[in-house]
Amino acid sequence: MSALFNFQSLLLVILLIICTATYAHQVVPAMMNRNRHGFLGVFWKAARIGERLSPYVSICCVIMAFSLFTQ
Repeated sequence: MSALFNFQSLLLVILLIICTATYAHQVVPAMMNRNRHGFLGVFWKAARIGERLSPYVSICCVIMAFSLFTQ
């Protein structure tokens, strides 16, 4: 089943994008800031979400991990 049709998989993909974009922004900030508009702007926005809401994102990652382990 595709990640688009399974809600839990969709949430997992969104969390992974947020965490990866935040890490990439910490490592290479010039690359992320240069691509604010267009398709790559999605990753810049995800990095902003990860930076500003990091406690909530980390709690969601822990909850997602527990839900995957209990399956």
